[in-house]
Amino acid sequence: MNRRSFVKNTGLAAAGFAILPTAQSFAAPEPAVKLGFIGVGLRGQRHLDNALRRKDVQVVAICDIDERMLEMSGQLFKKAGKPMAKVFKGDPNAWKKLLELKELDAVIISTPWEWHAPMIIGSLEAGIKYVGTEVMLGITLQDHWDVVKAAEHHNAQVMMLENVCYRRDVMAVLNMVRQGLFGEIIHLQGGYQHDLRNVKFNDGQKPYGGGVEFGEKAFSEGRWRTEHSIHRNGDLYPTHGIGPVAEMININRGNRFVSLSSFATKARGLHEYIVKNGGEQHPNAKVAFKLGDVVTTMIRCANGETILLQHDTNLPRPYSLGFRVQGTKGIWMDVNHSLYIEGVSKTNDKWEDAKAYLDQYDHPLWKRWGASSEGAGHGGMDFFVLHAFVESIKRKTVTPMDVYDAAAWSAITPLSERSIELGNETVEFPDFTSGQWMFRKNNFALNDEY
Repeated sequence: MNRRSFVKNTGLAAAGFAILPTAQSFAAPEPAVKLGFIGVGLRGQRHLDNALRRKDVQVVAICDIDERMLEMSGQLFKKAGKPMAKVFKGDPNAWKKLLELKELDAVIISTPWEWHAPMIIGSLEAGIKYVGTEVMLGITLQDHWDVVKAAEHHNAQVMMLENVCYRRDVMAVLNMVRQGLFGEIIHLQGGYQHDLRNVKFNDGQKPYGGGVEFGEKAFSEGRWRTEHSIHRNGDLYPTHGIGPVAEMININRGNRFVSLSSFATKARGLHEYIVKNGGEQHPNAKVAFKLGDVVTTMIRCANGETILLQHDTNLPRPYSLGFRVQGTKGIWMDVNHSLYIEGVSKTNDKWEDAKAYLDQYDHPLWKRWGASSEGAGHGGMDFFVLHAFVESIKRKTVTPMDVYDAAAWSAITPLSERSIELGNETVEFPDFTSGQWMFRKNNFALNDEY
């Protein structure tokens, strides 16, 4: 199937679908969706736990190279009262054996970033038609093109499991945007602004232990994530910020990213954290970190909007994704939990608490499934992103966030690296849809009658 046919079949067919397909019932008729999990570290276990709660899902296989993670995953099966899945382990390529299982309907990938592209492509080549992957999609720009081309070639769905797209306030604001409360959207902001020093360095005994170890001695993310801060300088984690705002301005569905420029500050935070916790003689105090403490990226869009993203993970700061949605009639900012709507807000030129508006415009999907999302992780967001993936499989339809979305959001990382390396030069943003963004329909409906 060529690119044009694929886009027509999967992109245009998406018209009328919401950001999340609704479920008919958790007690869906058998057979249940059969899932395989590649990577059951702490993030993979969250998806696994949520899958085991569902009556319409059967987890048939899990794979990991860490015995401790496999043991922890086994406890989740016991807790759920579900039969233990087949376990693939002992070899970095054990995931390839998992893909040989004929009964698999889909796989979920939650491994270090550098494994995502080869595992996605390997899954598609094995005949898997639905692949859910944690962020990011790949490392290099070529990785992103390779995944897109593989999805097109195999007529398969690749969904990035970007959970912030389902954050309750974000979906309420999406609802407000669609109803025109902010007028025509002009400028948006977002980012990953989160002190991760205790994730990048920990003592290997418990999650985020506050030590100064990384590599094989570290726990979970510290084993691999810190290496990216050593060798790379760019926005290493753009999808939490870009995903939600991209949906608000219909990226890949009548709009697209056109160009990008990025700036990075000097790198000081990680070194000072090591010295503070381990002393100047600690071996890791000699490591030269390439990642700037704050990376700022500006994106220009085809329809005239601008988007500002910031990556800020190496300095002390409270958590915030820094969302800002600004249009011709008003503005919302999540940092101060406030908004202002001209002619609607009670006082001119004064911020107003956003809560009443967020409650009023609560997205229909949260109204329907909010109670079911309790305990699912990240304030319920993890329920919704897995729910969307599973429902798409059951309905044999496109995923609400498709391979083109995944590629566009994730490609910001290698593009930002290139811009910084070139002295903050503006770089062209590739069109992964090959022009079909102009014709693809918006599949983020506002109501739940679909």
